[in-house]
Amino acid sequence: MTAPSTANSTLANSSDAPELLAAIDMGSNSFHMVVARLVHGEIRTLEKMGEKVQLGAGLDSKNWLTEEAIERALACLGRFAQRLSGMPPEAVQVVGTNALRVARNARHFMARAEKVLGYPVEIIAGREEARLIYLGVSHTLSDDIGRRLVIDIGGGSTEFIIGQRFEPQDMESLHMGCVSFRNRYFPDGKISRKQMDKAITHAEQELLNIRQHYVTRGWQSAVGSSGSIKAISSVLSSLKLTNGTITMDAMQELRKRLVSMGKTDKLGDLGVRQDRQSIFPAGFAILMGAFNSLKISDMTFADGALREGLLYDIAGRIQHEDVRERTIQALQERYHVDQRHGSAVEQTAIAAWKQVADTWSINTPADEEVLRWGCRLHEIGLTISHSQYHKHGAYLLRYSDLPGFSQQFQRELATLVRGHRRKFSNAIFEGLDSDDLPRLKYLCMLVRLAVLIQHPRNHEQPPSLKLTPRKNGLTVSFPEGWLDKRPLTLADLENERDYLSKQDFELTVGL
Repeated sequence: MTAPSTANSTLANSSDAPELLAAIDMGSNSFHMVVARLVHGEIRTLEKMGEKVQLGAGLDSKNWLTEEAIERALACLGRFAQRLSGMPPEAVQVVGTNALRVARNARHFMARAEKVLGYPVEIIAGREEARLIYLGVSHTLSDDIGRRLVIDIGGGSTEFIIGQRFEPQDMESLHMGCVSFRNRYFPDGKISRKQMDKAITHAEQELLNIRQHYVTRGWQSAVGSSGSIKAISSVLSSLKLTNGTITMDAMQELRKRLVSMGKTDKLGDLGVRQDRQSIFPAGFAILMGAFNSLKISDMTFADGALREGLLYDIAGRIQHEDVRERTIQALQERYHVDQRHGSAVEQTAIAAWKQVADTWSINTPADEEVLRWGCRLHEIGLTISHSQYHKHGAYLLRYSDLPGFSQQFQRELATLVRGHRRKFSNAIFEGLDSDDLPRLKYLCMLVRLAVLIQHPRNHEQPPSLKLTPRKNGLTVSFPEGWLDKRPLTLADLENERDYLSKQDFELTVGL
């Protein structure tokens, strides 16, 4: 395996490493921001902000975010943006979860959000959300021996994680949340026995696919995180049913009281905040379903959640303990990738990238990372079949659960692998934002060039190439006599010139 990303390793060993970190979690119910200071590898929280945006409630019957919901979200982000002003991009992470995973106009919203914030916005998959939640929870708990179950009830999804110490072992994200359950079972604010039973049964049905595995795996302690479980813990404490610990007996008693009260607008009598009253019965039903299905006897609450997990993820990247590097290594091993050849392609591509990055505006750390990892994994599809293996590899990278990666980054990685050989057509870039097309085409060209130069697979050092980039062209000059000894490479470059010409790009080879 090659050396780490130059950008990251420089940052990790430099006095320029950011002192302040920030994370924004754009959840289906609430948006949260946390700002912290990184001191000797430890995170110290400075400020937390949260607003009930209810983005998930703004999805219409066809899963389009309404303009009203978008405006609520942008207004909130505008307030967050003032606190982020001046922070370097590598110190900030902004992620969207279930509501944006299902919204058909998510990209439109993200473009507007990025304009307001001034930072990239990413959508993370359910299992990546689960990984980050566990990371946030585990860092706020004592280092207990044994496995723990972590449950996080969000507005649109609920995550279930079994892990030990700081390592998650089983991660699932189920499509049920307090906003979606509120809309389905308690839309008019009434809490009837019949609707509560239906909601709990629905939660138990959602858990059927994971119940046996989780119960068999087992755990020594159960922990809840985020607003719904915090609210339940607080109510149990204020009613003096427990000291805040959530037990099966207390949950059964609370169920009776909720049905007896009959309306969500009366929940203030239990100590439920007004902005949470409408979704409280839905969150309760999901947790009750989990207690029943997974046979949970008791649960404690932890302050850590997704946003804290994001902070620790940022810190890991800065200190070069990047989970994404481990993910790439695991993929290489799982799919029996020729790592020596991948490393040779990577070195060649990076040598070329350094000469063209500024002219082609592909000079960010993220550009370097996707280029490096695309080179390392360009042959991953060979484990399925040699025929069309670039397409098989792209599919694996696009749809696998890859810890540490956002959905957008996976899509870009898949694009480089899909386009590293054969025809260089528009089909490779279908479904990508038009603003991203130029940079991804340039990065793809670099992977293609590196693969051609390393085609003989003799793992020799890349030649001292001289690259002269233009907007729609590239001149590649080789050392005198180098190509004369490599007629296969010359033939490959001539074919490549024809492929690139279909995209109105001129490749000139200097002999």
